[in-house]
Amino acid sequence: MIARNRDPLSPAVRDSFDVLIAERASRRPLQHLVGTVEFFGLTLAVGPEALIPRPETETLVETALARFPETSPGHLRIADVGCGSGAIALALASRLPAACVFAIDNAPGALELAAANIRRCNLESRIRLVRGDLLADVDAATLDGVVANLPYIPDAEIERLEPEVRDHEPRDALAGGPDGLDPLRRLAPMAARAVRPGGHVLVEIGAGQQGAATGILMDAGFDPVESIPDLQGIPRVLAASLRA
Repeated sequence: MIARNRDPLSPAVRDSFDVLIAERASRRPLQHLVGTVEFFGLTLAVGPEALIPRPETETLVETALARFPETSPGHLRIADVGCGSGAIALALASRLPAACVFAIDNAPGALELAAANIRRCNLESRIRLVRGDLLADVDAATLDGVVANLPYIPDAEIERLEPEVRDHEPRDALAGGPDGLDPLRRLAPMAARAVRPGGHVLVEIGAGQQGAATGILMDAGFDPVESIPDLQGIPRVLAASLRA
């Protein structure tokens, strides 16, 4: 409207714009109104079925790509656990021609959204959607890596989040238990069983969780654990290898 301020608005366009403004004023996320978001060079559909992909999660993708370069020999098998919209799985599959990425989630709505995004990006042959509880159904020592952006917000902090997040994004994608680390406590031993010796696990964490999360991974058999900051300098990703 700013760029074309001399053009008259039709009644239909004006009505549509008024609706959008009212929805945004009610704190509905802009991404839900637009219907898409850019993530790692991909345009993805978003909705209330799954968490909106965020820029800090690109740090997780970049860290994974550093451990699984495009020139990796053989056929990589990587699991994106709690795939939501499919953003991480799609970003990895788009950059790793040797990879088969398993996008795992337990929410039917999220899986439907991920399926739509996989078709949108023409990556059906590279990503396998799986409905499951974390890695419970994955055979032992069959993965080269696990990548996960699981819920990590402490339950008590949910009500203090911005309305765009608190009221419009799925609570199951946010709440991580009393300290935010309950999902990681469940994932770590599953990942230790599912990846091959020397395989990698990479997880996104919240501010202030580095120490406790590192301990959880080390107790499960992952060592060493490296911390990678996001663009704000906050420790955002932990990357570790399974001890042989």
